[in-house]
Amino acid sequence: MTRMPCRRTTRSRRGFTLVEVLLVLAILGVIMSLVVPRVMGRQEHALADATKLSIKGVEQALRMYALDHGGRYPSGSEGLEALVTPPKRDDSRWRGPYLEHLAKDAWGSEFAYVSPGRRNPRGFDIVSAGPDLQPDTDDDIGNWEPESTGR
Repeated sequence: MTRMPCRRTTRSRRGFTLVEVLLVLAILGVIMSLVVPRVMGRQEHALADATKLSIKGVEQALRMYALDHGGRYPSGSEGLEALVTPPKRDDSRWRGPYLEHLAKDAWGSEFAYVSPGRRNPRGFDIVSAGPDLQPDTDDDIGNWEPESTGR
């Protein structure tokens, strides 16, 4: 019996060429340049909305404090700490804590509390410095009504 020589079938292995890899990277770059700004814009809006909800929670705690104290809100010097820590002086009206801990905005900064408020002179202002973390700028978020733009 004669043996036939064994033929090895070699499969040609072909990888991606440099041009193909660069083309795929270029397409991914174009897609990312279109998608990332939209996603990042939504992220900033979501953080602002979360901060507004936190402000609403602090407002509710301040109203509960005022109910216990005959309509009086904590003074500016007492600050929001009055919602968490019992007063050092004897205060039989204090039924807190009104918050478990001092609330922070979505960027990790504590809220500023102004009483009486500059924008709410009959009440109080609760203010987040916003995404730029700088107080008294256009991106501040607070418990006041947005100013009309004249539209």
